[in-house]
Amino acid sequence: MNKSKYNFNFVSKFPTAVIVSSLLVLTSIFVFAKNGLNYGVDFRGGAEILIHFDDAVNLADLRSALGTAGFESSSVQSIGSDLKNSFLVKVNAEENDLNSVTDKITKMLMSDFAALNPEIDKTDIVGPKAGAQLRISGFQAMAWALLMIMVYIALRFDYKYSPGAIVALLHDIIIIIGIFVLLQKEFSLQIVGALLAVIGYSVNDTVVVYDRVREHEEKSPLGVLKDLINTALNETLSRTFLTSITTFMVAFVMFIYGGAGIEDFFFTICLGVIIGTYSSLFVAAPTIMFFDKLIGKQE
Repeated sequence: MNKSKYNFNFVSKFPTAVIVSSLLVLTSIFVFAKNGLNYGVDFRGGAEILIHFDDAVNLADLRSALGTAGFESSSVQSIGSDLKNSFLVKVNAEENDLNSVTDKITKMLMSDFAALNPEIDKTDIVGPKAGAQLRISGFQAMAWALLMIMVYIALRFDYKYSPGAIVALLHDIIIIIGIFVLLQKEFSLQIVGALLAVIGYSVNDTVVVYDRVREHEEKSPLGVLKDLINTALNETLSRTFLTSITTFMVAFVMFIYGGAGIEDFFFTICLGVIIGTYSSLFVAAPTIMFFDKLIGKQE
């Protein structure tokens, strides 16, 4: 194995990283507890309606017309290029009103925008009970993913490595959720899928570092753990940054040019790449040292 051309002292930055990460996580938990997530229609119940017009429509006029029709809490997004004149309308509705939502919006469109020949292309309806169940299932999926990853890390490496991977992943997810709360961005089933993708990406990055640490532990059983971690981080630094930069570039291009339908998904991926890279270097590794000391004291 070639010696790394880098010689950064990562370990010396761990105390500062722990403070920064703790502040970010605690702030995210605080804003989540105070404001909660802005759940999408698929989580809170309601209807998503895709509408297109033959000519250009002012977004403010469409929102105003929906408010007048009784859908004050609706959200309207332009879909695709401006030339397509397509909009995704998301409205809240009670269980007994869901079936009448399409009829009400159709009447409003034919009354206020008849000259533009409006058409409803698609309607998705989710009841509040089904939305609540989807919300629970989404968070359960993330919990099961974290549990299985912890078991995998323990079996592949050593049980002292598992907590570091889980702490790093929880760190990433909590901060991303905190950013969503601060920005009041919509949290939907699509975002749960993005978070699961972030979990997979971040744990892959962490496993690469862990694998190199284990190699050095096997070669130098009497070596100081912090020195072995420092060496492993420097040796995997090029791979970490090249992977992160290329992944981020693709996700960022999709975020900018992919359109409103997938914008939030790739916004989450961009956040996950940045925060996940940081956590692989400055969260997962320090946690190994902490549990190694803890285990040593117990023995």
